[in-house]
Amino acid sequence: MSNNINIAIVGLGQIGIYLYNELRTKKKEIERKTGKKKKIVAISEKNKNKKRRFLISKKIFYTNPLQIFKKEKIDVLFECVGLSDSISKKIVETALINKINVITPNKALIAKHGDHLALLAEKNQVNLEFEASVAGGIPILRTIKEGLATNKINKVYGILNGTTNYILSEMENSNETFDKVLQKAQKLGYAEPGNPKLDLNGFDAFAKIRILSALSFNTKISKSKCIMEGIENVKLEDIKIANQLGLRVKLLGISEIINGQLFETVHPCLVSKKTYIGNVNGVMNAVITEGKPVGESVLQGEGAGPGPTSSSLLSDLLSILRGNTKYPFGISSNKRRSIKPFSNDKYTNSLYLRFEVKDKQGVLSLITNRLAKYKISVKRIIQTPDKKNKKATIVIITHKTTEINARNCLAAFKKNKNILKFPTLIRLYN
Repeated sequence: MSNNINIAIVGLGQIGIYLYNELRTKKKEIERKTGKKKKIVAISEKNKNKKRRFLISKKIFYTNPLQIFKKEKIDVLFECVGLSDSISKKIVETALINKINVITPNKALIAKHGDHLALLAEKNQVNLEFEASVAGGIPILRTIKEGLATNKINKVYGILNGTTNYILSEMENSNETFDKVLQKAQKLGYAEPGNPKLDLNGFDAFAKIRILSALSFNTKISKSKCIMEGIENVKLEDIKIANQLGLRVKLLGISEIINGQLFETVHPCLVSKKTYIGNVNGVMNAVITEGKPVGESVLQGEGAGPGPTSSSLLSDLLSILRGNTKYPFGISSNKRRSIKPFSNDKYTNSLYLRFEVKDKQGVLSLITNRLAKYKISVKRIIQTPDKKNKKATIVIITHKTTEINARNCLAAFKKNKNILKFPTLIRLYN
């Protein structure tokens, strides 16, 4: 690589425009730390005339990003569009085929097409870097690829979405409902103002856990159907009851090797306030790895936003400019194995079950008998009557049971007239 580096940025959303400014203002620092002079020679965005915080020369502006490859000599391309398919995939493929290094924060793209794109990068002897795709400014991917490279990791988990963590933390702190806190998160810029669905339903965290799995276990990216639940059904009542029990609700992404098989999941968990993960609040992310010989490693920081994301993007850039050509997933693609998925049905957890029932004799015994029928044993019962409305709330904490037993048992309550709403289920973190 020459000492004069040409850079292109595709996508000028929050991240893209912040990155553009960072590249401008940190020009001397980048040169001092790498010995390379960089120049932004191409910018691509649909709207050339949109008012932006920073003046961008129209001479380097392309409304069609694919035209960049025909007219400019590019060494490093930042893909900041954010789609898993269509133009994002085409841009990255074209860049790699043309022997251009690619840096992207696009977790949806990597989670879906990472194996294919890694092969292209290796074939053309260029870098595909995506540190910013998981946990924003936390250098978790580089830590796994380099710092923990000689360790055998058997589990990686954590809080991987700052939006959901803020909402759950704020519900506890403010005693406000999910809907009210969501509105607050949108006003503060922590949640998308239009459609925050991908954060709330667990998809964002799930894409990240699949990337972490591939890196941690040296495997292909899993395509198996896994448990993915968001926080939309977590009620303030559940937050309050959890607090009384010394627990907090957290949306966790979990990946581990069980009996030589891969298990991945994203769902709300009840975690003890005494644990580290139970005290990661607000917009913070935290990722924990478990392996040998290192034991447990913890990384925490801001997981989203243009600042933390840009920090990781520039970290990838400096790595490339220093001449580090490496495998996108830590090892050669032909050495990464496919691994059989662990059955979701066999996944075991203790359960938090909340029932809203008619306040009448025999309802509690009906519930406990039904649980016993499906081999679910009761650890604790909390019963709160509402005599005014002739109903009651029954909370049951169970001993460990399998996912299939829990699913079949709850399905059996659907047609019972004494059960006023379908039971709420939150798993306890093992």
